Amino acid sequence: MSLHELLRLEHRGWRSLCDGTGSDVYDELLTDDGVMVLAHGAVLDRAAALASLRDAPVWDEYLIEHPRVVPVGADAAALVYLGTASRTGAPPFAAWMTSVYVRRWGSWGLSLYQQTPVADTV
Repeated sequence: MSLHELLRLEHRGWRSLCDGTGSDVYDELLTDDGVMVLAHGAVLDRAAALASLRDAPVWDEYLIEHPRVVPVGADAAALVYLGTASRTGAPPFAAWMTSVYVRRWGSWGLSLYQQTPVADTV
């Protein structure tokens, strides 16, 4: 999977987090066994991740920087990048993010999403 393809999927997810459609978009993107590991220590399976996205406040803006692809196999790839985002009434958020996509039955799905927070100096 190319960097362009991975970024297209990642931007689709981020745009949905900005417009309030996150649970719908991630319902399509997350694999049945998908997991999200969040910066505050939560590990969410598919059902918990989708539930949390239904009630999540929207992000006002986001930025993906320093993206790179890590091949995982013929039908899997990881996108690693520095993600920053902000929302009204909350401090800016910055983390190194990893999204692992797998191809199953001809389409790509998000299998694992992980965040590692970075210092406020980023």
